[in-house]
This record gives sequence, structure tokens and C-alpha cells, in this order.
Amino acid sequence: MTGTILQINISPGGIPKRPIDEAMVTADGIRGDAWAHPQFHGGPNQALLLITSEGIAELAAQGFPLYHGALGENLTTAGLDRRQMRAGQRYRAGEVVLEITKRRSPCSTLDVYGPGIQRAIFDAQAKANDPSTPRWGLSGFYARVLTPGVIRPHDIITLVDQVV
Repeated sequence: MTGTILQINISPGGIPKRPIDEAMVTADGIRGDAWAHPQFHGGPNQALLLITSEGIAELAAQGFPLYHGALGENLTTAGLDRRQMRAGQRYRAGEVVLEITKRRSPCSTLDVYGPGIQRAIFDAQAKANDPSTPRWGLSGFYARVLTPGVIRPHDIITLVDQVV
């Protein structure tokens, strides 16, 4: 599975995250990025949040006013099939190697984009780790950083290994 990094996003905390031209990625995430609620977000197992542009487009087509970075993702990708993404997969993006650790569970912070967005991106099947749900991966995937380095928009992101 191969795609492209469309946009790299950071914020001083909270959503939306805004685009940057390049990112220095460490085990703690992207330098300059922060979380409004660090008790729930961030840390080594949630250093990065990836969301597919295709998923954002699906939600926008349902009437949610979304754009790249709106859902708080650090990496907006194109070409990766969110329905095939799983914990334990390792990806190379630019100089960085990252490992998907888990799906993101949506929170009320996303309600700013309209009532029902949480139900649109997450259902009982997703909560039960059932990838057959049409909502699989719409909320994004957290990743840990195995190899730090630089990522830029237009870098290739490709699946290199599956550890589970």
C-alpha cells in the first residue's frame, strides 16, 4: 500500500491544525505541535495522527465542513486505503518510519463541525475493532515514531512491514 503525504499539520493545541512546509518528526511527534488535552492525546504511542484525504472527502460529502487538518491530523494522506490500515503496520514517509498503534476514538471536540459527526466517523463496529464497518478509519490512526526524521508534503508514504 502506497500513497502520498498531502499535508502536514500542527497546532499549539486543539483543532484545527494548520499546514506547514516540512516537519521534523521525533519520538514525541512533530516539533512545534501540541495537544489541548495531553492527558488523552500525544505521548510516544500517539505521537502522530494520520487521516486519509479520501475519508475527509467522504465526510465533507455528507455535509460536514471539513478540510485537511480540521480533524486534528498531523498527516493528511492520499492513496492509502483506510479500510486496510491496522495497528502494527509500519510505514515509511520521507525519512520517518512510523507504526500504527491504534484507531483514534472521536471526542466531543469534533462536534464543532456539526451534530452527528462522531456517529458519522465511529460506530459500534469500529469500537469493537471490526474493520468491515464502512466507518473504519474515518476517525484516523495514531502512530508511534520508530525512526525520526523529516517529512514534507508530496513525500511518498508506503507500507513496509506488518508486525502483528
